[in-house]
Amino acid sequence: MGTAAAGIRDEPGRGHPAGDIAALLNRECTCRSLDATRLRAQLEREPALHGLAAEIERSRPHLFSPTAVFIARDDLAAMRAIVHAVEATVALPAYRARVLARSPAVAGVNHGPRGVFLGFDFHLCEDGPKLIEINTNAGGALLGSALARAQRACCEEFAGFTQPTADLDALDATWLGMFVDEWRLQRGSGAPRRIAIVDETPEEQYLHPEFLLFQHLFQRAGIDALIADPRELELRGDRLLCRGQQIDLVYNRLTDFALETPSSSILRRAFEADDVVLTPHPRAHALYADKRNLVLFSDGETLTGLGVPPDHVATLANGVPRTVEVVPANADALWSERRTLFFKPAAGFGSRAAYRGDKLTRRVWDSIVAGGYVAQALALPSERRVSIDGAASDLKLDIRAYAYADRIQLTAARLYRGQTTNFRTPGGGFAPVFVLPS
Repeated sequence: MGTAAAGIRDEPGRGHPAGDIAALLNRECTCRSLDATRLRAQLEREPALHGLAAEIERSRPHLFSPTAVFIARDDLAAMRAIVHAVEATVALPAYRARVLARSPAVAGVNHGPRGVFLGFDFHLCEDGPKLIEINTNAGGALLGSALARAQRACCEEFAGFTQPTADLDALDATWLGMFVDEWRLQRGSGAPRRIAIVDETPEEQYLHPEFLLFQHLFQRAGIDALIADPRELELRGDRLLCRGQQIDLVYNRLTDFALETPSSSILRRAFEADDVVLTPHPRAHALYADKRNLVLFSDGETLTGLGVPPDHVATLANGVPRTVEVVPANADALWSERRTLFFKPAAGFGSRAAYRGDKLTRRVWDSIVAGGYVAQALALPSERRVSIDGAASDLKLDIRAYAYADRIQLTAARLYRGQTTNFRTPGGGFAPVFVLPS
């Protein structure tokens, strides 16, 4: 960090807006703050997890970046304000009625839970953070908390800029409390005795290491936990079973958001019949993560008509890039403006089938116009300079805010090269976020 931080500290008489300092550090500091020994200790806190760090290094070498990302406190406050404005909007009956009217029928099922691990994804732009999308089963929270605990100050200057965005010592209790809250919102009292962490072929998922961390987090709290494929579930009367054991709560990591595929049919039946607590669930995806909601969040006139208070309208109008649905009536205009737009499938995830307009071919454009896409004004990501084999390289970054019940619990960055986050970039991957002093 030396040069960048020293340049800030050597001018005590001048004012340095925190956003400028954060940008300077991200642009100039190439310190490697990750302590591999600490990270291994964090990932392998349970004897059963011995070897997990080595397996991640072997099979997922770009899951963790060796560096950290810096943000200004004002930017973190702006993110909180955007999350709060979204939550206030989602709570309105008029908004819910409008969104659920175009959603799958299963989204109308409401047993009470909010949905764990909303992921609000931001780009840091010159005029503040921009919310580019929301996800309902956002991965990486436990990996991010382990990573944040594994940092070291590589020089004296760095030590002054290492304030995390959360109380790291309280995070395990925060995560556990969230799942208990979900249980009680549906069941009234007590806690689940057994949780199933469910995804398609979970051992093959890129974030399978996080499933193991969740399993042991639950087990340390006295809650039995299984990692399972949805095809392992069965219904016997009003009991959902997995490998012959009753499941009280399912932590849903499926990307079949409406539970429409045959492999999700048992889980859907159990959910609809109130035979299991499911979180997150189809309703949460419909209300938050359907990309068509960004059309509403970015349209001040529509928000006002839905009854959103003026201060929240202003926050969202400034914090959400203008988004429109792609339909035949606006296709020609959007094609002509494509270089200023980013195109996303309404039900997409993980940046799949998402395209920058300046990269579009006519063949891809024809598939976009066929339906199911939104066009979002480009909010270009900021950059983080990293050292790769002794050479400096500039990577793009986004910030993911993990939120529940109108509260940001943790923020983590993702560093990447190319069009979208991909965990394939040397020097890239998850990175901890440090907030600068005011």
